[in-house]
Amino acid sequence: MNSRRFVFLDPDGMSAGGWLSVVVEAETGVFYQQQYGGTACRQGQVEGFLVPLFGPDGLDALRELFEKHFSGAGTWNDGWPDDERDRLRETVGTLHYWASDGTAEEPHALRLDDSRIRAADEAWVPVITPDGPGVLVWFNSD
Repeated sequence: MNSRRFVFLDPDGMSAGGWLSVVVEAETGVFYQQQYGGTACRQGQVEGFLVPLFGPDGLDALRELFEKHFSGAGTWNDGWPDDERDRLRETVGTLHYWASDGTAEEPHALRLDDSRIRAADEAWVPVITPDGPGVLVWFNSD
């Protein structure tokens, strides 16, 4: 039996606001849904598995970029000039993903997935993890 499950991240917008995760894309039958894009209120969905992250400084930098620099209005299909792309790439690189081979764990910096940069928006940033492509998600500011 092939069953699908849908998990909406922060469905009522009442989270404490400090969460940050990456959904690693994989055929799991579990689809994570997220409102993103600031006040643009876009809806995203990605199949995979959720990995919580800890990175308060990185989260603060993401919020600064998307909520203040981009005014919380979303960046869907933004041209991402080099200076903004570099800022996003640097911020994403400060976040660590702990990968394990079952016997030892090791932190790895996330990488911005430049091949999918046009999909990058507030609370929805394509990244590369040690386990493959994923989407970096956090609470949406709207």
